Amino acid sequence: MKKIAFKTFGCKLNYAETSQISRHFNRNEFELVDFKEKADIYVINSCLVTAIAEKKCRNAIRQAFNRNPEALISVIGCLSQLKPIEIAKIKGVDIVLGNDEKYNLLHFIKNNTAYKHSIPINTQCNVCYVSEKIDKLKTFVHSYSLGSRTRSFLKIQDGCDYFCSYCTIPLARGPSRSNTIAGIMADVREIAASNIKEIVLTGVNIGEFGKDNNESLFLLINELDKFDGIQRYRISSIEPNLLSDEIIEFVSKSDKFLPHFHIPLQSGSDKILKLMNRRYCREVFEDRVIKIKKLIPHCCIAADVIVGFPGETQKDFDETYNFIEKIDVSYIHVFTYSERPNTQALKIKNKVHSNIKKQRSEKMHQLSYNKKKYFYEKNKNLKSKVLFESSNINGFMYGFTENYIKVKAKYNPSLVNKILDVEFKDNLFINFT
Repeated sequence: MKKIAFKTFGCKLNYAETSQISRHFNRNEFELVDFKEKADIYVINSCLVTAIAEKKCRNAIRQAFNRNPEALISVIGCLSQLKPIEIAKIKGVDIVLGNDEKYNLLHFIKNNTAYKHSIPINTQCNVCYVSEKIDKLKTFVHSYSLGSRTRSFLKIQDGCDYFCSYCTIPLARGPSRSNTIAGIMADVREIAASNIKEIVLTGVNIGEFGKDNNESLFLLINELDKFDGIQRYRISSIEPNLLSDEIIEFVSKSDKFLPHFHIPLQSGSDKILKLMNRRYCREVFEDRVIKIKKLIPHCCIAADVIVGFPGETQKDFDETYNFIEKIDVSYIHVFTYSERPNTQALKIKNKVHSNIKKQRSEKMHQLSYNKKKYFYEKNKNLKSKVLFESSNINGFMYGFTENYIKVKAKYNPSLVNKILDVEFKDNLFINFT
């Protein structure tokens, strides 16, 4: 029996797709092992959103080769989509498949020498096969994760039509396309059969869900809410201009859709937002936050922010900092701008020096810490419901409240995958009520 190991980088969507692909490998033929172990086959589902993400993928390739030079190494996903030949030339790589062809990985592994859609590339150690269809991104392939006993990442949408000036995802993932509501409900029934309690709706730009099927995200969440087999849903990252009043109002009344929104801001400066080719001004973001907090005061609101974007002056950064400081967001995901190939941002003048980017990142991270601390403080001594996960970390187990506060308790296997009433105390440990 061959041993196979998977390593996933990047977004929740990648994790959903890795899980889907791994299920293609019959457990009677392949033994799934940890990536840190010696395996016969290594699969790396790659990311290139930032230079750091790309570097991690390349390091994982080298680690796999060093662990077992005789292993078959396959690199799939976004990095393979945009840099297939470059990845193929890394020592040890055998198979390079982009975002459509990665679902044929099992067929390729079993039939690589006869695979008709491949180009042989001479590399340092072997012949690597790169799919000829690497640039064809037209289909939607349904995916969901089953690796956790408690939560599943469910892919509802793929691709993006926005072409923000810093982002390679539309190039790596192709145009926006969606599953149908009927197709998603079929996936949800399968997930529910695994006794999973919570589903996270994922995609590249889920606010565009259904536009190619004459459906919408609002129609989808209405259907999901009616289904009895799942107790909790979270909506992952959604653009502020696509987060409608009707969605916010629906979540505020739903017992299943959790009070948790992740809304990309990227900058609090309208000048920088325009350079980024974002489709909103900061007032739109602020309006969404005000609307949410009015209807769902205890809601967790996360925001993405990029610091050091080309053309960002100290005044622009201060404007972003002060804007975030005054609005009621719960925490921030801070990204330092990273040049990505074939993006419009490369043409923008007045690059920000790396030392300045580092200073701005540190300041924004501190602001995020302060925001999260304040949000947690407001939840002290309040009752909530926590879904406990299975990991035992130094004798403790962890779970998340409806509004995404992470809590811990002494490990008790009987609590895994249970939703329990809790009350927060000063140290954020919990008491059962």
